[in-house]
Amino acid sequence: MLIQTKIQVNPTDYEFIKKVYKDFRYKSLSEYMREAIHAKVNQDRKRLREQKRIAAMEMIGKAPYKNLFESIEGEDFESR
Repeated sequence: MLIQTKIQVNPTDYEFIKKVYKDFRYKSLSEYMREAIHAKVNQDRKRLREQKRIAAMEMIGKAPYKNLFESIEGEDFESR
């Protein structure tokens, strides 16, 4: 279900949209707006995921790690 909301659009953009939405075979002006908003939201979601991924990779790099082989370090495995 769609939610109705008001948006403000630059007058020059609005005039352009009114002229070309039929040329691009949109059913209505509203459909053009929905598609444009949907594309921008998807782009922002990708950008946010990338920022989170970068932050997570930086956090992984800063975390101290435990040497798992410390208990057997220095043992001579060839003579076992």
